[in-house]
Amino acid sequence: MKKLLLLSTLSVVLFNCNKKPEAPAANEVSADTTATTEKVTDTLGAKSFCYMGVTGKDTVFVSIDDNLGTITGKMATKNSEKDSNKGTLSGIKSGDTLKLTYEFASEGVSGNKNDIYFIQTKDGLKEGIGERDAETGTKYANEKKIKYEGGRNLKTADCSTVTKALQ
Repeated sequence: MKKLLLLSTLSVVLFNCNKKPEAPAANEVSADTTATTEKVTDTLGAKSFCYMGVTGKDTVFVSIDDNLGTITGKMATKNSEKDSNKGTLSGIKSGDTLKLTYEFASEGVSGNKNDIYFIQTKDGLKEGIGERDAETGTKYANEKKIKYEGGRNLKTADCSTVTKALQ
């Protein structure tokens, strides 16, 4: 009986020696009542940009919406000595290049189309100049030969001013 009692006591002592100490219960963290609110930035929604360019007495107004690289918008050219035109822009953004199709009305005729490319810079847009396809006259013959020097330069503008001009 003494042996049994000694073995039982020894077992309990060894069992408790190998037992890991219990971690103290974590204090519950109460909600911070002075939590700051952060402004949520919508990175997926459409981004709107407005531009205006003046060359002599002629003015170009452009508003575009960039929805994850899909571009839509409006453009109007107000010329002093020839017919003005107004229409819609649609296309894609590839890097810093806007590859757009401009569908417009000019000289009383609607349904005109022209490809128009812009390089987007920190200051605005630079229009691409290049040889047109002989068949259509509306598309660029070779995208790699488009030059962005010498074209119209459009500067970032107040959207309320541009929107009024586009109506």
